[in-house]
Amino acid sequence: MKKKRMAVILSAVMTAAILIGCGEAGSTRKDAAGSGQTSASSEDAVTIKIFSNLPDRKNGQGLVEQMIIDEYMAANQNVTIEVEALDEEAYKTKFKAYAMDGMPDVVSIWGQPSFLDEVLDAGVLAELQEEDYTDYGFIAGSLDGFKKDGKLYGLPRNTDIMLIYYNQKMFEDNGWTVPATYNELLDLCGKIKDAGIIPVAMDGGDGWPMACFLTDILVKVAGTEYADIVSRAVATGDFTAPEIQEATQILVNSASVGMFQMGYDSQDYGTTMNLFTNGQAAMYCMGSWDCSMALNQDIAPEIRDNIRAFTMPVVEGGKAGANDIAAWNGGGYAVSANSPVKEEAIKFLNFMYQPDKLSKYGWENGVGLSAQDQTAYLTGNETELQKQVMDILKDATSISGTPINDCGPSAFKTSIESEIQGVSNGSTSVEDFLAAIGAACN
Repeated sequence: MKKKRMAVILSAVMTAAILIGCGEAGSTRKDAAGSGQTSASSEDAVTIKIFSNLPDRKNGQGLVEQMIIDEYMAANQNVTIEVEALDEEAYKTKFKAYAMDGMPDVVSIWGQPSFLDEVLDAGVLAELQEEDYTDYGFIAGSLDGFKKDGKLYGLPRNTDIMLIYYNQKMFEDNGWTVPATYNELLDLCGKIKDAGIIPVAMDGGDGWPMACFLTDILVKVAGTEYADIVSRAVATGDFTAPEIQEATQILVNSASVGMFQMGYDSQDYGTTMNLFTNGQAAMYCMGSWDCSMALNQDIAPEIRDNIRAFTMPVVEGGKAGANDIAAWNGGGYAVSANSPVKEEAIKFLNFMYQPDKLSKYGWENGVGLSAQDQTAYLTGNETELQKQVMDILKDATSISGTPINDCGPSAFKTSIESEIQGVSNGSTSVEDFLAAIGAACN
């Protein structure tokens, strides 16, 4: 991903959205079952098996995925779609087993080296025809992570931004303000902890959220040099660059002063989110995909209506400004190379990615930002959280690209996500942590 170019393109897209307000949806497609008409009603029955990392089918991206599945089956009476959905870590474990024994027809993937390189080397994904998607509104550069040797093997779903969500009412009631610098964030966490509230709910048990948090700090330390610094470290196995050491030490210091909840290093995604949505934590560190919290009817309205977000504050002495952010194109979908119903599976994938499907429904259900142009679907009635995140992306002066844990081989990803708990809680030294993750690159 070319960081500056992507930021400029996204900024222009979002600026246009604000100027024109809502607009007409893109033209209806007649191919790939896109017209909504039955594409093969007279054909034999077909079953498409989907393997998804979205187990919650009532909220967020899982809801959007299920809506499109239901629509496709309604439009194609001969097609049955079966879904197996697991949370992310269980999903990735079972994906490896499927890669050896035979993949389901449509699968969730990530367009990042740690996940996709080995998958493409194994030849388990079907090639897609990039020219089929020229009018699907994909943001410039968003397909790059899903290619090998110039060939396309998957489609991105999101533009992901690392955020710190916060409870605006809790902040106002206590006289707390959004921090502009990292030192101010540490001071704020001290005040929140003194009030008997968890400062930042952190999913440390899964490893990757803390690695994304480390990425966010490193971006603020290194600025636009982030990608080059990480690339050199992965290539050489040497993570002793001063920027990486500083960012890691900041993480260690943050945990040591009680920024996160007790037991953060063993608690999972759902447990951590609940701490925030139940009002036990003032802040919650996670990606923009969780913007759907603002529309989740299972969350009490006094919390749901007051969820806001800010990006990582600047680090004193760091090279990044407030609008240099950690963001990337991550999760998406692909089709199995050996699917017995490959043609129908690709038709379904193309149906899903029509701009008035995945992108439109995602925006309407508050699941963050698509990898496709969403400006036609702005209504002016978006949640305050959606508007805020849209502005964050519009105002971005640079975008980081792939998080550090996804920049190397799978052994590196496994290492950093399993070692980061130890360094954050002080049971492993910074030096030993950096040596261990470096060794995993060789």
